Amino acid sequence: MSYSLQNLVLSVEHLTIYRETFAAVQDVSFSLAAGTDTAIVGPNGAGKTTLVQAILGILPRQAGHVCILGQPLSSRGFLAPKIRQQVAYLPQNFLFDRRIPITVEELVGLGWDMLGIQVPWANRRKRQYAVREALARVEADHLRHHLISGLSGGETKRVLLAYCLVRPRRLLILDEAPAGLDVRGESDFYRLLYQLKREQGWAILQISHDLDRVRRQCDRVLCMNRTLLCQGIPEIALSPDNLSAAYGSEFVRYHHRHQGGKREWGGVVY
Repeated sequence: MSYSLQNLVLSVEHLTIYRETFAAVQDVSFSLAAGTDTAIVGPNGAGKTTLVQAILGILPRQAGHVCILGQPLSSRGFLAPKIRQQVAYLPQNFLFDRRIPITVEELVGLGWDMLGIQVPWANRRKRQYAVREALARVEADHLRHHLISGLSGGETKRVLLAYCLVRPRRLLILDEAPAGLDVRGESDFYRLLYQLKREQGWAILQISHDLDRVRRQCDRVLCMNRTLLCQGIPEIALSPDNLSAAYGSEFVRYHHRHQGGKREWGGVVY
């Protein structure tokens, strides 16, 4: 699908990534427009996280091109700071050293800080206001003096969304972001995420195993297993033929047996 240059947020062309001698991602191309929500689906080991990490510049690529907001990502993962700070990433697991006594307010404030050398006392009032405003938007202002190590899973996800909000972003990348939440916590997370998406105009690229939610809420789907097998609207990308190509015929038989249940596409164990 082609987009106008004005609406184009992310462009990936013929991306190939090797893990040692193994091609984990091979010749993948797609693009994202502002305000859209695109899901990457596929079995475990399909290269979904590898793809995302290469887009972020965390992993090197062996071939292909990545452009974010019209600026190319260098082969070494460099992106101009003014572009880099418009991208936010929510990993599957937020890992940090619990011995470090960092508060919610301090963590969210890191999202406000500009890249590069900073004077600690510069724009202190603006920073404090931005942090308070971001926490209020995710209904977590009451947590601002709490230590990160003492938060529940749901509270941590809200704080990470505040981190994304504290400065204007254009692209939000999620790698199984609601992992570890219970059913209610996951529902609350997505309710808040999509409310903010509408308000902020974010382009979202998310890895998900919840095909039921993808089918109901995403605009487009990238179905991959090392290569990009198909892309399009959920009704097409999540067809039985495409799912069989990505996951294998056992997946389709499972889906057929459970089609009458409450979760038509979800709940599959890989």
